[in-house]
Amino acid sequence: MKKLIAVISFVLATSPLAFAQDKKEPSAAQKKQQERMKACNQKAADKKGEERKSFMSACLKGNDAAVSAKQAAQQQRMKDCNKQAGDKKLKGDERKSFMSSCLKS
Repeated sequence: MKKLIAVISFVLATSPLAFAQDKKEPSAAQKKQQERMKACNQKAADKKGEERKSFMSACLKGNDAAVSAKQAAQQQRMKDCNKQAGDKKLKGDERKSFMSSCLKS
């Protein structure tokens, strides 16, 4: 009797029904994230270490690692205005006013 119970238990445990799992389709958000992960991995193929880690982080958040031309121009303008304000030794409200007008031009 014990052997019969053991055999039945083994058969039931190894049956395909025991291994069948409900496979759910990923949600739209999950699919989008998976596609983003694939794309970011392809773009980061030549990067290693901290460079890859920071690139992947930015890429997965939806930020492009490359700075756009508009952003680069704004950054350069900020550097130039900051240098001019430093050369003029401006501080406080004068510096704030100068930086505001410089960055608008």
